Amino acid sequence: MSSLIHFRPLILTALSVALLSACTSSVRAPAPVEDRSATGRPTPPVKSASAPPLVESPKPVPGSENAGKAGYYTVQRGDTLTRIGLDHGQGWRDLARWNQLSNPDVIEVGQVLRVSPPDSAVESQGVVVRPVAPTNAAPSAASAPKAESAPAVNQPPVNDEGLGFIWPANGSLIAGFDEVKNKGLDIAGKAGDAIWAAADGQVVYAGAGLRGYGNLIILKHNNTFLTAYAHNQILLVKEDQKVRKGQKIAEMGKSDADRVKLHFEVRRQGKPVDPAKFLPAR
Repeated sequence: MSSLIHFRPLILTALSVALLSACTSSVRAPAPVEDRSATGRPTPPVKSASAPPLVESPKPVPGSENAGKAGYYTVQRGDTLTRIGLDHGQGWRDLARWNQLSNPDVIEVGQVLRVSPPDSAVESQGVVVRPVAPTNAAPSAASAPKAESAPAVNQPPVNDEGLGFIWPANGSLIAGFDEVKNKGLDIAGKAGDAIWAAADGQVVYAGAGLRGYGNLIILKHNNTFLTAYAHNQILLVKEDQKVRKGQKIAEMGKSDADRVKLHFEVRRQGKPVDPAKFLPAR
């Protein structure tokens, strides 16, 4: 009996430990969190797409509404107003006025220009600035040499609207007309030889702003014909000046050329034509 009493505390202690273990084993640990994304990394929050930045539409070039219309021309890379005028049988001043260009040196690729006279010409309110003149441009009226007329020649029996073109210089013909390689005639001579106006007309260009032509004079004879005189040594007339057939307008030279010569062109409505067909036989 005494031994039973002695072991009772031990039995109670054992029972307490067993009960405590049973209670503890009945509490479940939280289930592990499983990442089911494809990469195993946390998926970032989805951001709403932002609107693209606003882009201003390009500014339309002047005259674009007239592109493709008859009597208009779209400016190409390398063009100048003088070149466009020569190719369309017009003076650069007329083009500047018809298109209300305050500075004819500033035209842009893609710009559409009127190249034929408007139904009713309206003078531009802007100030037309003349292209830069070369250092050896025509002298002032006070210092210009006295006009020298060409010798009389037979008039050519061709359809030149009664202009009766004459040869613009003495000298041998060294290159004829070719639609691809040479848009006029090349006439040999000595530096300082006289260059004459092939017909009555008005100077629509006198300068050196057209590449490949050197010191150049362009005369407008009527609404159909222009003539061009290139590679001169000195120019003796000014823009807007009226000249007579046979009047000395320049002296022969080799500006922008490999030798002394006159390059002479006849343009019919801007298109180069063979000058020999409009000149008298020598």
